[in-house]
Order: sequence, then structure tokens, then C-alpha cells
Amino acid sequence: MENINKGMLHRAFSVFLFNSEGKLLLQQRSADKITFPSYWTNTCCSHPLYVPGELEEENAIGVRRAAQRKLLNEMGIKPEQLPLDEFNYLTRIWYKAPSDGLWGEHEVDYILFMQRDVDFVPNPEEVRDAKYFSKEELKAFIQNAQANNIPLTPWFALIAEDYLWGWWDALLDGTLESKKDHKTVHNMVK
Repeated sequence: MENINKGMLHRAFSVFLFNSEGKLLLQQRSADKITFPSYWTNTCCSHPLYVPGELEEENAIGVRRAAQRKLLNEMGIKPEQLPLDEFNYLTRIWYKAPSDGLWGEHEVDYILFMQRDVDFVPNPEEVRDAKYFSKEELKAFIQNAQANNIPLTPWFALIAEDYLWGWWDALLDGTLESKKDHKTVHNMVK
């Protein structure tokens, strides 16, 4: 948090993986995570490494490679089930959120959507639980979470509040391309 309070930020990505039924796969982060332990969030969230293959900016290919790597590490989804060209890079958000006072996040977060049926076996060191939600089920889950102090990661809550439902509709009706905005970094610092 000391560095965050100085204004330092880093790159991140958030993957939203949908199955062929249009359901979104969510995970509950492991209780052992440094930031936001046991919080519910989108399918996978992490950071590109400072290595040549994950630093490539053109069409967010480095971020796509990082997402493929972390989906294997967290969810046990094999890379061949996640073709790089099927990740839809939508946009970026900028947000800041403390976790426990010592740790937190201050990120430019690349948003990636994919619709594909995959096999997954969550890594218990990374993921406590994982399940698919329809749009209606997720809306009810979020309302219940807010009413019953079930923690949602801040980036997931912000995305759900401002963008997720429209992006989800566009995915299902085949107009997701119209939602892509690679020029804007949406300011969600609150």
C-alpha cells in the first residue's frame, strides 16, 4: 500500500470465460491468496510477467499469453483449449483497492472475454471454489453477496456494476466486436 499511495500502478488482466450455454465461470480465490483471500471474482485475474512474450503490446498478445498461462496455473485449463486468437480483448480499466492495509491493487486491467467449453480442475492453492452462473443466477448471487457480506473482488464488483451485463448481452447476440475500445482506459478509481 505504501507504493500504491505513492501512485505506482501495474498491468493486470481479468478473464471472463463463458461456456457454450452462455454461463460465466467464476472462482472463489483461495484463502491463502495474499490479496483478497476467499473473495469471489471472475474466471481468472492476474498480472503479465516482465518477460518478452508477455510484454508484447500489439493487440494485447502479451496479455493473452499471460492469461493462457494463469488459466492453466489457477484453473487447470490446458492452453490448447484456450487459443490465443479466441481471447477477445475488450478494453482496459484503471482502479485502486486496498486489501488488508498492507497489500492492495492499483492496476490498469485488460479485460478479456472468451466463449468456449473447457475442462477445468482448479488448483487448491489458488482457487477455493469455481462454478458457472447464468446472468440471472449471477445477478442474484451479487445481490445476496452484498446483503450477506460475501466478499467480491473490487475489480469484479466495479466491472459488474458498470459494464458486465452489456458486454455479456453483446457476447450472446454476436455483437461483442462493437464493445471493443482499445483506446480508452476507463477510470474506475473511487
